[in-house]
Amino acid sequence: MHKIELRSLMRQRKRQFTQQQLCELSLPIIDHLRYMLSDADTIVAYYSLDDEVDTHDLIDELLADGKNIYLPKVVSENEMLLCRYTGTNSLSKGAFGIMEPIGEPMSTDTHIDAVLVPGMAFDAKGHRLGRGKGYYDRFLSSLTSPLPQLIGVCFDFQKVDFVPTEPFDVSVDVVV
Repeated sequence: MHKIELRSLMRQRKRQFTQQQLCELSLPIIDHLRYMLSDADTIVAYYSLDDEVDTHDLIDELLADGKNIYLPKVVSENEMLLCRYTGTNSLSKGAFGIMEPIGEPMSTDTHIDAVLVPGMAFDAKGHRLGRGKGYYDRFLSSLTSPLPQLIGVCFDFQKVDFVPTEPFDVSVDVVV
């Protein structure tokens, strides 16, 4: 199956669930992430869209626990920047209707412990299908040592046997 077909299939699967059902399906995933991130100090997360695992409460909990949270902000056709998240009042609607941080940009020497990576589909090898713009692949390939743990976040119905990849695609370490 090609990437375009797989994205279409995932959109169909997501439409089978109500918003309430997706929120309920998010709960065990978020519980697992809470445990995985307990020792992390600096976390790159994402402020979820309606059809993604709901990360909103988790991000606020991690912030309340004293963790440094950074979220992506689209700054051009092919680049996203990471900015500090300090609470829901530090968000504004940005590119593609996604809530983005308006806080200070992350400095280039900041050590990142973990990155939560959204995706349309993941396979058991950590291959990821994004939404097709390449923002995350460019960001993830720019990371330098020591590399953070890359955590793919998705619903069970988004886990597939095989995700087609290109040489520029970046895999995650684990899928939750």
